[in-house]
Amino acid sequence: MPRLILSTLFFALCAGCSAMSTQSESRALETTLVAYANAVRWGDFEQALAFVDKDMLKEHPLSAIDMERYKQVKVAAYTERPPVPAGAHEVLQIVQISLVNINTQTERSIVDKQLWRYDEKSKHWHLISGLPDITQH
Repeated sequence: MPRLILSTLFFALCAGCSAMSTQSESRALETTLVAYANAVRWGDFEQALAFVDKDMLKEHPLSAIDMERYKQVKVAAYTERPPVPAGAHEVLQIVQISLVNINTQTERSIVDKQLWRYDEKSKHWHLISGLPDITQH
C-alpha cells in the first residue's frame, strides 16, 4: 500500500512539474513575442535580430546590404494573429506588416510567418524563421 501511495504522489508531482514548465514556457513566449513585436514596430531591426536563433544566423547570415534594406522602410502597422502550436516546443505566428518606403513614401504589406522554438536549456524562445522578408511583393 505505501508503494501505491508513493508512486501516485510521484506521478502527481511529475504532472505538476510538467504543468509548471509549460506555464513558464508560455509566459516566456508571451514576453518574447511582445518584446520582438515592439522592436519591429519601432523599426529597430538590429534589436529584433537578437531574437533570431544563432544557429540559423550562422547558416544564413545577413549581409550589410540586407541590414541597409531594413533602414529603407518604416513600419506603419504590425498586426499579429495568435500563435498556434507547430510542434514540440514550437509555435507559428502569422503577422501582417505594413511598410512605408522612406524614399518613395509608398506603402505595402507583407506577411511574416514566424516560427519560434523554445530552448529548454536557456529557457528562451528563438526565432527560427529569421527577420521578416521585406523584399516580398
